[in-house]
Amino acid sequence: MTDTVPDRLSTNPDSPYFDQDLLSRGVGIRFKGNERRDVEEYCISEGWIRVALGKKVDRHGRSLTLKLNGEVEAWIENPADGEDAPEGSEEAQA
Repeated sequence: MTDTVPDRLSTNPDSPYFDQDLLSRGVGIRFKGNERRDVEEYCISEGWIRVALGKKVDRHGRSLTLKLNGEVEAWIENPADGEDAPEGSEEAQA
């Protein structure tokens, strides 16, 4: 498994951009210079994230989301089994 993040990733299992293995390792998101923990989906090349809109849900019970535009950075928080932490990460500096 590689430590490169995909251009687009979603936490919704019905999405074609869903990747359980990668999500279980943890993906960090920085949006407009601030680290975010509430991101439902992101796209680096198009420069947007989707975040849940409070506790509101649609008629199918899925969270309503809000699309925010801006600079998006993503990284993998935990290295794959048997791999070292990537250069520049907090684990490699400790």
